[in-house]
Amino acid sequence: MHTDPTAPVRLTAGTLTLRPWAPEDAAVLAELYEDEAMRRWASAPVHDAVSAACWVAEQRRGWETGERLAFAVQETRTSDARPVGHVVLKRPAVAADPAEVGYWTAAHARGRGVAPRALTALADWAFAAFAHEGLTRLELLHQVDNTASCRVAGKSGFVLSGVLPAAPPAFPLDGHRHIRRAPRAA
Repeated sequence: MHTDPTAPVRLTAGTLTLRPWAPEDAAVLAELYEDEAMRRWASAPVHDAVSAACWVAEQRRGWETGERLAFAVQETRTSDARPVGHVVLKRPAVAADPAEVGYWTAAHARGRGVAPRALTALADWAFAAFAHEGLTRLELLHQVDNTASCRVAGKSGFVLSGVLPAAPPAFPLDGHRHIRRAPRAA
């Protein structure tokens, strides 16, 4: 029996739990976006509780359509219930195309390896869940001046494969494309 990989799931990566975003996360999400780095690097239009609730609703719709599978990242061994990050698998419109991953880490959790652990768990799950669709490659894209994302990509098994030209206004600077390939079947 084949299970639906786009049905919301929970993943674990050591002390991290990756779970779908829930409506009750909106207020905390708005607080997390008060961080200047979050506003600079994350493309979400979150600036208050209302916009955060809209963003969470979009993530939930992504699971319904199967196009955008987004996870709140939480630490299981802490009394702080706030998400420490976010990871997302953006599935391609054409099955033969690579999927894209994205992520962010909350200010209170940076420097603790959250993003590499969460991205590795997401990539491993994606390759297993969508192998039957022929998923063999994931891409991680970021602006060239985001050196932290370069480090996270490398730690997560994504290899720098090229520079993308700027595409203003959404992408005012050149970008990096990192690729992670599916493990070969034995």
